[in-house]
Amino acid sequence: MRKRDQERFRKILIAQRDALARNAQSATGGDMNLDPDDLPDEIDTASSDMGLAFIGRLRERERGLMNKILGALDKIDEGIYGECEICGEDIGTKRLEARPVAELCIDCKSQQEKLERGMG
Repeated sequence: MRKRDQERFRKILIAQRDALARNAQSATGGDMNLDPDDLPDEIDTASSDMGLAFIGRLRERERGLMNKILGALDKIDEGIYGECEICGEDIGTKRLEARPVAELCIDCKSQQEKLERGMG
């Protein structure tokens, strides 16, 4: 991949990283803290618990995406960004534009998904 393209993807990845960090910062600003005295009955408690569980799942997914973003930035630094982790071929600019954290080329990803469907 050309250096110019790597720098373009670096900017995209940094913007995504910063947006996730801002989102995480605003989420810890108080909406996760509940006072049990403010919950008058079991229905409200259950609803609040479900909301907190949902937010927790979202945060976990964001944490996973953050790790992928940081990994992609490391690959740019190492000069291997855009290489498929399985076959070593170029992932392709169009695929990286759609998913900058892609680790596999479209052929290897398709093969991986076929295997997963076969096992599931």
